[in-house]
Amino acid sequence: MQKSNLPISKQILDFLDYVDVEKGLSKKTQENYARFLDRFQNWLKKENIENLLPHQITSELIWRYRVFLSRQTISRQTKNSLSKKTQNFYLIALRSLLGYFVKKDILSLPPEKIELSKQEKNPSVHFLSLEKVKKLLDSPVGKDLASLRDKAILETLFSTGMRVSELVKLNIEDVSLKNISQVFELQIKGKGNKTRTVYFSIRALTAIKDYLNLREDLEKPLFLNYSSIKNKATTRRLSTRSVERIVKKYVKLSGLSIKTTPHTLRHSFATDLLMNGVDLRLVQEFLGHSDISTTQIYTHVTNKKLSDVYKKYHGI
Repeated sequence: MQKSNLPISKQILDFLDYVDVEKGLSKKTQENYARFLDRFQNWLKKENIENLLPHQITSELIWRYRVFLSRQTISRQTKNSLSKKTQNFYLIALRSLLGYFVKKDILSLPPEKIELSKQEKNPSVHFLSLEKVKKLLDSPVGKDLASLRDKAILETLFSTGMRVSELVKLNIEDVSLKNISQVFELQIKGKGNKTRTVYFSIRALTAIKDYLNLREDLEKPLFLNYSSIKNKATTRRLSTRSVERIVKKYVKLSGLSIKTTPHTLRHSFATDLLMNGVDLRLVQEFLGHSDISTTQIYTHVTNKKLSDVYKKYHGI
């Protein structure tokens, strides 16, 4: 093992370049890693060891940092501590940094020494019944450009199971409307640059066509943000935050739970497939999950359905 004379804080940027170039992680993931590691650097300063070298990292130091995370609160206004899931985000970033140091042969402590906090075995998943999904999808009733756009967004989210970050990257040329009487397949690059196929239903294609028929611009993005600056119309690609606000607007209009977000439609998409007997491995492919364990969070929903069926048809 070689010894580096550069403190950890001076090597973070090199690490972020590494996960970009060699690991191919998304820009969003890189930003999250930078934010998570910033807390680690602040903790080092608080402990008066901001000049700590990689080879000086010990299991005892990792333990002290874990204790620190467990005692952190969400904000100054609340006394609620960081959830186990959030603590793990920080630890995963640190684990990746250690892996980078091991690869550079300047650290002998295995990344596996950073144990993640135990979470709930069956985390709750908020999803909508088909009846409530339909209520949400039908809530944009206007015939103006923004309303038709919003309708197309809601239909696309539920039809494809896309993440919002994937939806906002769509361009008009990506979606073929030559034959909207049948399902359209599209290959997209999702989380971690993993390619998968998503499917646009006839309902979604119809909504997109209605929206595009009213558009007169030459912009490439499929979904645009319409606003007015000094009475001059300006258009630009919708951001993920804008889509979240749009969904929130129709959630309120529909009288649905305030917990309903764009990701709820993704959960509802997955749950609907499982409820209809689709194999878990196929649902994993539909969602673009790298690990089947991520998809398994939905199984407790179908297990509940099996229990209800048993009680109804077999109970005495």
